Amino acid sequence: MSDRPLTFLSITGSLRRGSYNAAIARALPELAPDGIRIIAAPSLRDIPLYDADLQAEGFPAAVTALGDAIRAADGVVIVSPEYNYSVPGVLKNAIDWISRLPDQPFAGKPLAIQSASMGVLGGARMQYHLRQIFVFLDARILNKPEIMVGQAQNKIDADGQLTDAGTREFLGKQLVALAALARQMAG
Repeated sequence: MSDRPLTFLSITGSLRRGSYNAAIARALPELAPDGIRIIAAPSLRDIPLYDADLQAEGFPAAVTALGDAIRAADGVVIVSPEYNYSVPGVLKNAIDWISRLPDQPFAGKPLAIQSASMGVLGGARMQYHLRQIFVFLDARILNKPEIMVGQAQNKIDADGQLTDAGTREFLGKQLVALAALARQMAG
Protein backbone atom coordinates (compact mmCIF):
# COMPACT_ATOMS: atom_id res chain seq x y z
CA MET A 1 0.00 0.00 0.00
CA SER A 2 2.95 2.37 0.56
CA ASP A 3 3.41 2.87 -3.18
CA ARG A 4 -0.20 2.70 -4.26
CA PRO A 5 -1.85 6.04 -5.05
CA LEU A 6 -4.54 7.04 -2.56
CA THR A 7 -7.88 8.67 -3.15
CA PHE A 8 -9.46 10.89 -0.51
CA LEU A 9 -13.04 12.08 -0.60
CA SER A 10 -13.74 15.65 0.50
CA ILE A 11 -17.12 16.38 2.06
CA THR A 12 -18.17 19.99 2.55
CA GLY A 13 -20.56 20.86 5.37
CA SER A 14 -21.82 24.07 3.77
CA LEU A 15 -24.19 24.57 0.86
CA ARG A 16 -23.47 28.29 0.40
CA ARG A 17 -21.82 29.16 -2.94
CA GLY A 18 -19.43 31.65 -1.34
CA SER A 19 -18.53 29.36 1.57
CA TYR A 20 -14.98 29.71 2.88
CA ASN A 21 -15.07 26.02 3.73
CA ALA A 22 -16.05 25.11 0.17
CA ALA A 23 -13.14 27.27 -1.05
CA ILE A 24 -10.77 25.29 1.14
CA ALA A 25 -12.21 22.00 -0.09
CA ARG A 26 -11.77 23.16 -3.71
CA ALA A 27 -8.09 23.93 -3.02
CA LEU A 28 -7.28 20.48 -1.65
CA PRO A 29 -6.62 18.67 -4.96
CA GLU A 30 -3.85 21.09 -5.89
CA LEU A 31 -2.36 20.92 -2.37
CA ALA A 32 -2.27 17.14 -2.25
CA PRO A 33 1.17 15.56 -2.38
CA ASP A 34 2.17 13.20 -5.18
CA GLY A 35 0.29 9.95 -5.03
CA ILE A 36 -2.82 11.49 -3.45
CA ARG A 37 -5.93 12.30 -5.44
CA ILE A 38 -8.77 14.24 -3.84
CA ILE A 39 -12.25 14.08 -5.24
CA ALA A 40 -15.32 16.00 -4.12
CA ALA A 41 -18.21 14.08 -2.62
CA PRO A 42 -21.66 14.41 -4.11
CA SER A 43 -23.46 17.46 -2.76
CA LEU A 44 -25.33 17.08 0.51
CA ARG A 45 -28.07 19.28 -0.98
CA ASP A 46 -30.07 16.34 -2.35
CA ILE A 47 -30.14 14.33 0.88
CA PRO A 48 -33.60 14.59 2.48
CA LEU A 49 -34.05 15.14 6.19
CA TYR A 50 -33.56 11.86 8.00
CA ASP A 51 -36.84 10.04 8.55
CA ALA A 52 -37.04 6.39 9.62
CA ASP A 53 -40.28 6.03 7.63
CA LEU A 54 -38.46 7.20 4.49
CA GLN A 55 -35.61 4.81 5.28
CA ALA A 56 -38.12 1.94 5.54
CA GLU A 57 -39.07 2.66 1.92
CA GLY A 58 -35.42 2.36 0.90
CA PHE A 59 -32.38 4.58 1.09
CA PRO A 60 -32.52 7.66 -1.16
CA ALA A 61 -30.15 7.58 -4.14
CA ALA A 62 -28.19 10.57 -2.79
CA VAL A 63 -27.49 8.66 0.44
CA THR A 64 -26.34 5.48 -1.27
CA ALA A 65 -24.16 7.49 -3.68
CA LEU A 66 -22.42 9.23 -0.78
CA GLY A 67 -22.06 5.96 1.12
CA ASP A 68 -20.53 4.27 -1.93
CA ALA A 69 -18.12 7.19 -2.43
CA ILE A 70 -17.01 6.98 1.23
CA ARG A 71 -16.48 3.22 1.01
CA ALA A 72 -14.46 3.56 -2.21
CA ALA A 73 -12.15 6.23 -0.77
CA ASP A 74 -8.95 5.51 1.13
CA GLY A 75 -9.79 8.38 3.47
CA VAL A 76 -12.19 11.24 4.00
CA VAL A 77 -11.60 14.94 4.60
CA ILE A 78 -14.53 16.85 6.07
CA VAL A 79 -14.37 20.61 5.61
CA SER A 80 -17.15 22.34 7.51
CA PRO A 81 -18.16 25.58 9.15
CA GLU A 82 -19.38 25.83 12.71
CA TYR A 83 -23.05 26.70 13.20
CA ASN A 84 -24.24 27.71 16.66
CA TYR A 85 -21.15 26.18 18.31
CA SER A 86 -21.69 22.83 16.59
CA VAL A 87 -22.03 20.78 13.40
CA PRO A 88 -24.16 22.29 10.61
CA GLY A 89 -27.52 20.56 10.23
CA VAL A 90 -26.90 19.56 6.60
CA LEU A 91 -23.72 17.70 7.58
CA LYS A 92 -25.24 16.09 10.67
CA ASN A 93 -28.22 14.97 8.61
CA ALA A 94 -25.95 13.35 6.01
CA ILE A 95 -23.99 11.58 8.75
CA ASP A 96 -27.24 10.37 10.32
CA TRP A 97 -28.29 8.82 7.01
CA ILE A 98 -24.86 7.32 6.28
CA SER A 99 -24.68 5.82 9.78
CA ARG A 100 -27.72 3.69 8.98
CA LEU A 101 -26.38 2.15 5.79
CA PRO A 102 -25.40 -1.51 5.91
CA ASP A 103 -21.62 -2.07 5.88
CA GLN A 104 -21.22 1.26 7.72
CA PRO A 105 -19.04 3.40 5.40
CA PHE A 106 -17.24 5.37 8.13
CA ALA A 107 -16.22 2.33 10.22
CA GLY A 108 -12.43 2.10 10.20
CA LYS A 109 -12.13 4.93 7.67
CA PRO A 110 -9.21 7.37 8.10
CA LEU A 111 -10.75 10.83 8.47
CA ALA A 112 -9.40 14.37 8.74
CA ILE A 113 -11.38 17.43 9.80
CA GLN A 114 -10.89 21.00 8.59
CA SER A 115 -12.85 24.14 9.29
CA ALA A 116 -12.75 27.81 8.48
CA SER A 117 -14.51 30.82 9.94
CA MET A 118 -14.33 34.57 10.01
CA GLY A 119 -13.61 34.44 13.75
CA VAL A 120 -10.36 33.54 15.43
CA LEU A 121 -11.33 30.04 16.61
CA GLY A 122 -11.83 28.73 13.09
CA GLY A 123 -14.57 26.22 13.95
CA ALA A 124 -12.94 24.51 16.93
CA ARG A 125 -16.21 23.76 18.72
CA MET A 126 -17.71 22.13 15.62
CA GLN A 127 -14.63 19.97 15.30
CA TYR A 128 -14.96 18.80 18.90
CA HIS A 129 -18.58 17.76 18.33
CA LEU A 130 -17.74 16.09 15.02
CA ARG A 131 -14.99 14.09 16.70
CA GLN A 132 -17.53 12.84 19.25
CA ILE A 133 -19.88 11.74 16.48
CA PHE A 134 -17.13 9.85 14.68
CA VAL A 135 -16.03 8.03 17.82
CA PHE A 136 -19.45 6.39 17.79
CA LEU A 137 -19.16 5.60 14.08
CA ASP A 138 -15.69 4.08 14.62
CA ALA A 139 -13.89 6.29 12.10
CA ARG A 140 -10.15 6.70 12.58
CA ILE A 141 -9.77 10.43 13.22
CA LEU A 142 -6.45 12.05 12.42
CA ASN A 143 -5.48 13.91 15.58
CA LYS A 144 -2.71 16.16 14.27
CA PRO A 145 -2.25 18.49 12.62
CA GLU A 146 -5.58 20.09 13.34
CA ILE A 147 -6.82 22.56 10.73
CA MET A 148 -8.88 25.50 12.00
CA VAL A 149 -8.57 28.42 9.63
CA GLY A 150 -9.42 31.55 11.56
CA GLN A 151 -10.14 34.87 9.85
CA ALA A 152 -10.70 33.06 6.58
CA GLN A 153 -11.90 36.26 4.90
CA ASN A 154 -8.25 37.40 4.93
CA LYS A 155 -6.98 34.15 3.41
CA ILE A 156 -9.48 33.55 0.61
CA ASP A 157 -9.88 36.11 -2.15
CA ALA A 158 -13.06 37.46 -3.75
CA ASP A 159 -12.87 34.73 -6.41
CA GLY A 160 -12.95 32.01 -3.75
CA GLN A 161 -9.28 31.11 -4.09
CA LEU A 162 -7.20 30.21 -1.05
CA THR A 163 -4.31 32.66 -1.31
CA ASP A 164 -2.64 32.42 2.11
CA ALA A 165 0.66 30.55 1.67
CA GLY A 166 0.90 29.45 5.30
CA THR A 167 -2.59 27.97 5.27
CA ARG A 168 -1.92 26.20 1.98
CA GLU A 169 1.26 24.68 3.40
CA PHE A 170 -0.46 23.58 6.61
CA LEU A 171 -3.30 21.94 4.66
CA GLY A 172 -0.74 20.03 2.62
CA LYS A 173 0.89 18.77 5.81
CA GLN A 174 -2.42 17.46 7.07
CA LEU A 175 -2.95 15.59 3.80
CA VAL A 176 0.50 14.00 4.17
CA ALA A 177 -0.42 12.94 7.72
CA LEU A 178 -3.76 11.51 6.56
CA ALA A 179 -1.96 9.53 3.85
CA ALA A 180 0.43 8.13 6.47
CA LEU A 181 -2.52 7.11 8.65
CA ALA A 182 -4.32 5.48 5.70
CA ARG A 183 -1.18 3.56 4.72
CA GLN A 184 -0.48 2.52 8.30
CA MET A 185 -4.02 1.20 8.71
CA ALA A 186 -3.86 -0.73 5.44
CA GLY A 187 -0.47 -2.15 5.99
